[in-house]
Amino acid sequence: MDREYLINRMYDVKIEFHKDFIEVEGNKIIVGLTSKPERGKANAELLKKIASYFNISLLNVKIVSGFKSRRKIVKIIT
Repeated sequence: MDREYLINRMYDVKIEFHKDFIEVEGNKIIVGLTSKPERGKANAELLKKIASYFNISLLNVKIVSGFKSRRKIVKIIT
């Protein structure tokens, strides 16, 4: 994916547990997480998966809202 396209991009993220996948379509991302949603483990896995998918640094992916929800808004800064 073109890095120019990612600059300050916001994504609506939906989480499904007990699965391991990532799907990106437009500004929506559906992610399967295997980590338990406790003590930030699932959020950490989410950020790692998104950074890996877009081939960017983990520091460039931020959760904007929904820290304790299955629905999140994530911002990618490149």
